[in-house]
Amino acid sequence: MAKNTSRFICSDCGYESLKWLGRCPGCGKWNSLTEEVLTPRRSLNAKVRATAKPIALTEISQMQMHRYSSGIGEFDRVLGGGMVPGSIVLLGGDPGIGKSTLLLQVADRIGRLGRKVLYLSGEESAGQIKLRASRLNIDNPNIYFLNDQNIDCLDTYLAELSPDLVIIDSIQTVYSDNLSSVPGSVSQLRECTAKITDMAKKSERVFFVVGHVTKDGALAGPKVLEHMVDVVIYFEGEKHFPFRLLRGVKNRFGATDEIGLLEMSGLGLREVTDPSSVFLSCKDPTVSGSAVVAAFEGSRPLLIEIQALVAPGNPGYARRMASGIDQNRLSLIIAVLEKRRGINLSACDVYLKVTGGVFLRDPAIDLGIAAAILSSYRERPLPLDMVYLGELALSGEIRAVPFLDARLKEIERLGYKNAAVPAGSKCDEAGCRPLALMGVKNLDYFIEMVMGG
Repeated sequence: MAKNTSRFICSDCGYESLKWLGRCPGCGKWNSLTEEVLTPRRSLNAKVRATAKPIALTEISQMQMHRYSSGIGEFDRVLGGGMVPGSIVLLGGDPGIGKSTLLLQVADRIGRLGRKVLYLSGEESAGQIKLRASRLNIDNPNIYFLNDQNIDCLDTYLAELSPDLVIIDSIQTVYSDNLSSVPGSVSQLRECTAKITDMAKKSERVFFVVGHVTKDGALAGPKVLEHMVDVVIYFEGEKHFPFRLLRGVKNRFGATDEIGLLEMSGLGLREVTDPSSVFLSCKDPTVSGSAVVAAFEGSRPLLIEIQALVAPGNPGYARRMASGIDQNRLSLIIAVLEKRRGINLSACDVYLKVTGGVFLRDPAIDLGIAAAILSSYRERPLPLDMVYLGELALSGEIRAVPFLDARLKEIERLGYKNAAVPAGSKCDEAGCRPLALMGVKNLDYFIEMVMGG
């Protein structure tokens, strides 16, 4: 009989080693290797009988995708239009961000339609979940709770209850008896996710799986976990702000990078149907360092205010702090301003903030960031009725941005009169727009026209 062997496995990338290493050779992380006991595999001499046969692509019938709504429009948007039977959705987010609250509200909406929901919780007791449900005014007889963390017994409960939706909160707490390692280990995550995948495909049920995240904001566990599921959604937001952002990073049934906006209230999460109006505040016309941009997130544009503050600092120890964008991106824009415009920011501290706690990745906001920094540096307020669009090149030129027409329609809808866009941009209905467009070639032209030289 083969003996159990132990391996040191990286909790981040799944790299295996016979001995402990301080730094993982696979991903470069420190102190990420943990010892796990591996069960012996089947002998290589054992005969394996094939249970399937190859099928030609032309013989495969077209799959009909039937979706049904989760009851929350913003959640359906990120899912690609609704939930697909037989799919596995991985929901990750920081502790206390509202993952369990969101899934409990989805369970309530599904239960109201007469569908059964099985809620498996490995972190909370049934009494604790009942308290949350009472706060949310949820009292649905079609929601069933389960505290059994053994994934091998889940088939029995599914056969008895026959639910349409299964929620597992969280994947780090369930385990399989086939492995001797503790719950949350790399081996257990792989094994449990594989079993869940098999159950979802065979039963045509929807599985929602909650995953913890690391301090860096990435899903805890090996990367293979994200590869095995169908949809990966990050639940983002600042705890000090009521707004929560659903961001889809993987979707086999729809577009990726789609976002949905929710607002946390005393009665749970509610969807925000007009995100642009939320992120825009009443600006003081005498205050400098504020610019409005049209960022494209997912399939829709969002008008968001960007605030910059340039203050005197210690020469040689200038601070660069950014909230809502990558800090390296802020440093790059500052370097372009210093090199191409001769603006000396080396002795100044530069702080940048995106309102609402949203993190923006769209390069089209570069011009708005540069405008906010220049406005604060010169203490000259920008026009209140102007929105800034354009990607900033290292040469100081303003480059074209995608989906310009959709951005301009959103700008018009919110009542803005002017928009700074890259020069030479082709727009539909350019002659009949109530919006005045100002073509910007480079930083020199922008400063001359907007900042007054």
